[in-house]
Amino acid sequence: MPMNSMTGFATTSGQIGDSDWRLDVKSVNGRGLDLRFRLPPGFESLEQKLRLSAQNSLKRGTVTVSLIVRFQHNESLTSLDEAALSRSVKALAVARTRLEEAGIPLAATRAEALLTLPGILVNTEGNEPPGFDALKKEILVGFENALQALLKERSAEGSRLAHVIASQVTQIESLTSKAKASANEAVIALRERFKTQLTTLLSDTALSPERLQQEAAILASKADISEEIDRLYAHVAAARALLAMAEPIGRRLEFLTQEFNREANTLCSKSPTDALTRIGLDLKAVVDQVKEQAANIE
Repeated sequence: MPMNSMTGFATTSGQIGDSDWRLDVKSVNGRGLDLRFRLPPGFESLEQKLRLSAQNSLKRGTVTVSLIVRFQHNESLTSLDEAALSRSVKALAVARTRLEEAGIPLAATRAEALLTLPGILVNTEGNEPPGFDALKKEILVGFENALQALLKERSAEGSRLAHVIASQVTQIESLTSKAKASANEAVIALRERFKTQLTTLLSDTALSPERLQQEAAILASKADISEEIDRLYAHVAAARALLAMAEPIGRRLEFLTQEFNREANTLCSKSPTDALTRIGLDLKAVVDQVKEQAANIE
C-alpha cells in the first residue's frame, strides 16, 4: 500500500426517475478520522452505512460528505415546523439584544441559516416519492465510487509527498555528515584557541602544559556532539524505514520530526564555531519542512 495523503476531493452524481443528486466528499488534515455528514432531511438513515464504509477505507483525516437531492415533481420530503422556527427567531432576537448591549454587533442572519437549524425542517410521513428506496441505494453506490476516487487522489498525493520527504531525509543525512566533519575540525580549533587565550590571560602565572591540556580537554568535551550525530543518523534510518512501510505512518513520522528537531537544537547549543551553527540551523530548516509535509500524511 503506497503512502497516502489526507487531502483530496471527489464528487459523483446521478439521476433516477424524477430525482437527481450530487455527492461531494472532501478530505483535509486531521489528528484522527473525523467524519462529518451533511445530509438533507429524509436521508439521515444513510449516515450509518456511509460512516461504516468510510471507516473501512480511511484511517485519518477530516472528511466532509455533502449530499444534495432535487425532486422535479415532488419538491420536498420535509415540512416546516413553524413552532420550532418561531422559538429560534425569538432566541435569536434575545441573543442579538444582549450582544448589542455588550457592544458586540451581530451580523444579519440569512433565512437559509435558520432553516439549517435542527428541528426547523422535519420529515413528512408518507411523503416519499416513488422509487425513494432505489434512490437511496443508488446514492450508496455513488458514495462507494466517490470514496474510491478520493482514495486514488489521496494515494497520488501521498506518492508525491513520499518523494519529497525522501529527498528531505537525504538532505538531513548530508547535513549530518557535514556537521560530523565540521565538529572534528572545530574541536581541534577550539582546543588551540583556548590554550592561546588562557596563556595570554595567565602570562604572569606559571601554568603547566599538562594543566592547559586538561582544561582544553574539558572544554572540548562540553562541545562534543558525537552523540547527537549518532542519533541523527539513527533517525535518518528510522525515517527511511517508515517510508518503506505499507501502513499509515503519519503520526509516527510527526513524532520522529520532534526527535530530529531535538538533536538539531542540541547541536546548535553545543556548537563551538559559526560554521557548525550554520549547519545546525540548516538542519532545523529541513526538519521543519519534513514536519510540514508529515502533517499531510495519513
